[in-house]
Amino acid sequence: MKLLTSLTSPFGRKIRIVLAEKRIECELVETNPFDPENSLSQANPLGKVPVLLLDDGAAVYDSRVIAEYLDNISPVSRLIPQDHRQAISVKRREALADGITDAAILILLERRRPARQQSREWVARQMTKITQGLVTLSEELGERKWLMGDAFSLADIATGCMLGFLDFRLPDIDWRTQHPNLVNFLNRLKKETPAFTETAPPANA
Repeated sequence: MKLLTSLTSPFGRKIRIVLAEKRIECELVETNPFDPENSLSQANPLGKVPVLLLDDGAAVYDSRVIAEYLDNISPVSRLIPQDHRQAISVKRREALADGITDAAILILLERRRPARQQSREWVARQMTKITQGLVTLSEELGERKWLMGDAFSLADIATGCMLGFLDFRLPDIDWRTQHPNLVNFLNRLKKETPAFTETAPPANA
């Protein structure tokens, strides 16, 4: 298999961590989704990363779909519970973390536009999503080790990648002061999940 992604994509990072946790070998193909010369759209008509290319040539895209696929092909380190209700809880938290990441990306792209073309209202709307999402994740985590309690799951990986992306691209968002339990969570993730540190985006990217 091959994984098409950029080294700065938080969604690609999520899949790289899943691959490591599941001990699945996969070739990493660095892909810049903003490069018009790449062939990304041949694998994903949306032109987005990550994309997982299977050995038979089929393409799997959207990080949530890829993560579920990988979790099902290897019995190692189950990241989505087999119990349906618990699985939905994990995937809901994954969706929330991914939604916060999406809002952060929209802010980042908006800020890259010429100053006169930027919309303060649009940025404020996305910032509200981030603020509300972080409050919810913080409340659901509470004082537990992981979002699902003692069991490490895909929700934790997605949340860690989201927090890492905020630090990487939007350091002006002071989530650490507001949510010390999320700070402890992120520190724990760095300590206990080597792949999280190994997949950190390049500092100069």
